[in-house]
Amino acid sequence: MFGLPPYAAMIGARRDRSGGEPMLSMSWRIEIEGRPGFIHGGVIAGLLELACYEALYNEFSEGDAPRIKPINVAVDYLRGGLMIDTHAVAQIVRVGKRVANATASCWQDDRSKPIATARMHLLLDR
Repeated sequence: MFGLPPYAAMIGARRDRSGGEPMLSMSWRIEIEGRPGFIHGGVIAGLLELACYEALYNEFSEGDAPRIKPINVAVDYLRGGLMIDTHAVAQIVRVGKRVANATASCWQDDRSKPIATARMHLLLDR
């Protein structure tokens, strides 16, 4: 299992494999507040990006994983993220020789009502 980057610790993201898929969860902390009562949008984007990395690392065995570099990420904010537990999960759309494509979703109480979604392209440096 790959370790989470230092940014994950800074925002309080942790692995949650209770659902069988590589998911990240984050609890409320004053350090992640943006406008009063809401999670900062950058933290939400960071959680979505981390979820994409987590899903992509899940595609490789520990010794075969390439170095992963972000090419771009596009985030769609759908509603304000309240200061409650927040979860994110990503799906790998395609893994090629040099580029991988992923989508991610972030929600709070109800997975069917995401607060943000993302699409990400990642360079695989083999």
